Amino acid sequence: MAKKTKRAAGASRKNGSSAEYKAVIDDLVIGNRILYDQGVVDGYGHVSARDPRNPERFLLSRARAPGLVQPSDIIEFGMDGEPIRDDGRPVYSERFIHSEIYLARPDVNGVVHSHSPTVVPFTVTNVPLKPIRASFFYPEVPLFDTRDVAGWTNLLISNRELGRALAEKLGKNSVVLLRGHGNAVVGPTVRLAVYRAVYTEANAKLLLQARMLGGPINYLAPEEAAIMESSQTRHRPGHGTDRIWELLKSEAIARTGRPKTLDRGAAQRCDAR
Repeated sequence: MAKKTKRAAGASRKNGSSAEYKAVIDDLVIGNRILYDQGVVDGYGHVSARDPRNPERFLLSRARAPGLVQPSDIIEFGMDGEPIRDDGRPVYSERFIHSEIYLARPDVNGVVHSHSPTVVPFTVTNVPLKPIRASFFYPEVPLFDTRDVAGWTNLLISNRELGRALAEKLGKNSVVLLRGHGNAVVGPTVRLAVYRAVYTEANAKLLLQARMLGGPINYLAPEEAAIMESSQTRHRPGHGTDRIWELLKSEAIARTGRPKTLDRGAAQRCDAR
């Protein structure tokens, strides 16, 4: 009887792990497509998730346009930024953004890197990106410049040294700007990281419009932001990020098609690795 109970408990943990892994893969695939549909990414940009089976690894698509990502494209990476199993598929050169942020921030489980078009001008001017609706901009939105670390480069975060410096500049914030390049956005889940990436772009548009009107801008106060964040980070069905995710997911599927699902057998095989 004891052996049967032990086997049943082990099977339950395995099935739970597989289900959690599949759910993260699904969010990762849909997150890529949402970011494309919302114009946050185009053929470039990527989103990752910390592996729910092993916090010392993360999941990221093979090098592919975000709007085309399928579950079968997802690769498991170590914290050195290299694939756990190199099967010859091309990988993103800027995967070190993800690996070094996960190393520096145990609280982060989702990372988005994009060239969000309305955000980029704020990376090359002296105009700070401040919150109008983006409560997650506090404490601040810092700016990272590759020249401070490596001199003249192609601006890409293509090695661990640059990734580590970027993670250091991010600090305890949710968004960091990359001069002349884009931004990186983090969250405790993939869904929240994607939500924040979408609303970073939306806030940049609002700020640009407000500045065009002229005069002083009455920004979101830190106290207001704290209240807003306390509700946004809680899972409330039908409210907050849950409602937005449902809407953005349906819009992305309508535009890009429904992605293939990760069948149970594939999830169990991945879980056994």
